[in-house]
Amino acid sequence: MLSTPAFGQILRQLIAGSALVLLTACVDTPAADSAPAVAAPTPSAPSVATATTGSMPPALLTPTAPPAAISFEDWRENFRREALAGGIQPQVFDQAFAGVDPDPAVINADRSQPEFTRPVWEYLEGALAEQRVRNGQALLGRNAELLGRIEAHYGVDRQALVAVWGLESNFGQVMGSKSVIRSLATLAFEGRRPQFARDQLLAALSILQSGDVRPERMIGSWAGAMGQTQFIPTTYHSHAVDFDGDGRRDIWDSTADALASTAHYLQASGWRRGQPWGFEVRLPEGFDYAQADMATRKSLSEWRQLGVTLPAASAGQEGEQASLLLPAGHRGPAFLVLENFRSVLKYNNSTSYALAIGLLAERFEDGGRIVAAWPRGDTPLSRSERIELQNLLAGNGFDPGSADGIIGANTRQAVRSFQQTLGWPADGYPTLDLLQRLRATH
Repeated sequence: MLSTPAFGQILRQLIAGSALVLLTACVDTPAADSAPAVAAPTPSAPSVATATTGSMPPALLTPTAPPAAISFEDWRENFRREALAGGIQPQVFDQAFAGVDPDPAVINADRSQPEFTRPVWEYLEGALAEQRVRNGQALLGRNAELLGRIEAHYGVDRQALVAVWGLESNFGQVMGSKSVIRSLATLAFEGRRPQFARDQLLAALSILQSGDVRPERMIGSWAGAMGQTQFIPTTYHSHAVDFDGDGRRDIWDSTADALASTAHYLQASGWRRGQPWGFEVRLPEGFDYAQADMATRKSLSEWRQLGVTLPAASAGQEGEQASLLLPAGHRGPAFLVLENFRSVLKYNNSTSYALAIGLLAERFEDGGRIVAAWPRGDTPLSRSERIELQNLLAGNGFDPGSADGIIGANTRQAVRSFQQTLGWPADGYPTLDLLQRLRATH
């Protein structure tokens, strides 16, 4: 780490600020709370990250910035002065930026907003592919001693760590192929969130200055996420560890460092060793679906009193607080999710991703099978349809927040309110039928 006091202060501010924006970036992270539909992984690529396709993390989904008013060379010189004033050594900056120019593919990816997305059940089918499960099981055995030491030190279950490893980089096989410095410089120069990218770029330079990785090895996604478990630079600073004892925090080539760093992150996020992520449950007839909200927490015993049927595996945990998750609305499977599920959400703020991690960890031990059927006849709303839905909700006096095509908490609440006026199950799940009813109001 840098010893320069000024830079240390700047870096602490960057880490704190970035934590509010995006605690970790996984390449192609499914949009936060954009369920019911998220991009599906492929068996050969990370579930929440591909270096060339997919959507930007939710914190970066903002209106396109105006074109840069200066040349990249002038921008680089201005940024160089800022970096050096913050403690970056001139030779570190110059070596990192040697031959760097804007990457058009990064800008295309940054500005890409896919119109169509796949439903959650297709996402899970990719995430839980049999080959991924078999590879994970083999790696659990092959790395048993290492995983045991990480588990003992950080209190994070090995199956969950290997699940994250599998979804983020296909167990270290697909980490992205782009220069992190070039990608972040491109985004800082002309991306949609230039200040966020500048913060990450400064942090990336400090990683190079610390000697943890060489510039040519600092590769990652187009969005700047790095390593076997896809940390953004500020998250690297706050949670990466040197677990193999070689003096470097190497999340690219050291499986020990990558997995231990992930365990450190999950530990800091409240992971509880030996506790389940949640359970699939059955809901009674006439259930109040408005209670299916991550903001609503009840003990398992309280959910039982409401008629929710829990599996035998939940015995002995009646006091645990849980929220009801309906990832495909009231016609699909229902889950009660606990604190470890929320810990994974801090790693990647997508309920579909957290569900995939929990189920994949169980698949390694021949569990993780969903009993209830998915509503496969449903077609997820396209992005333009989601924007139309939000505009129509607002026009009818229901406040969905910004019409950005992201189905977040405000939009779900607005959907619930409209569903209640129709006498429909108020699950907050947007469907084509609901959109058509809204259209009929105009």
